Amino acid sequence: MTHFSKSFGLKAITLVAALSLTAGLAFAGDTNVSSSQILDALKPKPVTRGLSAGPQADPTAQAKEATFLNTVRNRSTRSLSMGEREQIAELAATKPNIDLEIQFDYNSAEIAKTSVASVQALGKALSDPSLKGSTFVVAGHTDAIGTEEYNQGLSERRADTIKKYLVQNYGLSSNDLVTVGYGKTKLKDTANGADPINRRVQVVNMETKTASK
Repeated sequence: MTHFSKSFGLKAITLVAALSLTAGLAFAGDTNVSSSQILDALKPKPVTRGLSAGPQADPTAQAKEATFLNTVRNRSTRSLSMGEREQIAELAATKPNIDLEIQFDYNSAEIAKTSVASVQALGKALSDPSLKGSTFVVAGHTDAIGTEEYNQGLSERRADTIKKYLVQNYGLSSNDLVTVGYGKTKLKDTANGADPINRRVQVVNMETKTASK
């Protein structure tokens, strides 16, 4: 009886350990984020026009940014030149942004089922009243497999897919979503170009809201 109890107990512990390990792996592989996480990342940092210890607003720079955004607003993704894509990237580097591991089916612009929750969270976040009036850049990226030309087109289609989803399902204005593709030129993991994490979408809040003095 004692031997049976010990044997049963050992098997139960082994089973629990195995289930715990499996659950841990599943959780670790879940790259979906919540709408609140996206919202926190995209909230603009308040700036002032006067002397302050915080970030300063440069009216001239802001005017130039606004003018540039208006030149790419409502443009088709594939029509952007390399220079315009790089200018968007330069501006985006200074703005609130979030890199979402939205996965797509291999060689496709179809959103992977495992990433639908992240796209839905993005839609909820961009619909929040606190982000009203902002212009967002939706940038598509691919992995390093394939030619530059093919990947460039694929990244543009992926950005377009996200924009279409947001407009159709969350009522966002297409005028407020600027899409751009970078192909395989800006890999997240440069050491492993074929890694699926390179197939992602970056969202940037291009609006700089100025706080009152």
